[in-house]
Amino acid sequence: MQPGDGVLVISDTEIVEAPPLHVARPEPGFALVTLASPATRNSLSRRMIAALDRSIAELSQDPSVSAIVIAAEGRAFSAGHDLKELTRHRADADGGRAFYTETMQACARLMQAIVRCPKPVIAAVEGVATAAGCQLVATCDLAVAATTATFATPGVNIGLFCSTPMVALSRNVSRKRAMEMLLLGELLSAEDAERYGLVNRVVPLERVRDEAFAMARTIASKSPVTVAIGKEAFYRQVEQPLGEAYAYAASVMVENMMAQDAAEGIGAFLEKRPPAWKGS
Repeated sequence: MQPGDGVLVISDTEIVEAPPLHVARPEPGFALVTLASPATRNSLSRRMIAALDRSIAELSQDPSVSAIVIAAEGRAFSAGHDLKELTRHRADADGGRAFYTETMQACARLMQAIVRCPKPVIAAVEGVATAAGCQLVATCDLAVAATTATFATPGVNIGLFCSTPMVALSRNVSRKRAMEMLLLGELLSAEDAERYGLVNRVVPLERVRDEAFAMARTIASKSPVTVAIGKEAFYRQVEQPLGEAYAYAASVMVENMMAQDAAEGIGAFLEKRPPAWKGS
């Protein structure tokens, strides 16, 4: 085994797999999830998907966490699915069909878990994000990219159209831009990714995490119940026809007005004082 192969050698007879990611608390209010498999370019292997899914689920329930930042070690944010892992399963009795089905379903569940997470999720992209890695960026609520970061959905180049990344991509950029990325499979610069609407901000490499942390810090200063209400409402209404979206949003506003934090926030504004959020 070589360093970075995802294993930790404890002794000549004991080998323990190193975790594919780790979770830290840079400061109170938000969490940092770092993909930690640079040797695989932080590919979304089954193990990585499971670890990320588990981390999102745990942080979703943590009242001390108001936002989640996802970053990565090494030169790649994520290169997408682990093609070596997928290829190995061609030797399965069914040619890999069951494994491929389970992998795509697991990845889809992860992406939906991020959308449903009541805490905003911010991608801090310091390297290349391709295929399902680009899908992960598109799925996050916010994204900050380094000037040197690049993005692509290059599956078409290897005979495997990026159909699942297409779902998140087409919900973030215009149809023409999405089809350009999907059909040409070319690398997109960070500046173009910002122009397309795939990322929010582009900053120098050394400032990516600081910028993402600043976003998380700002979110953490808001009412957590209000942020959770707003995030859920955003993703629900965006898929609805106009009339239904307004009817739904109006009902959400009424329920939000009944919350203690709304009364506190409005009162604080009128009294010209900082709000003291109650989280309810």
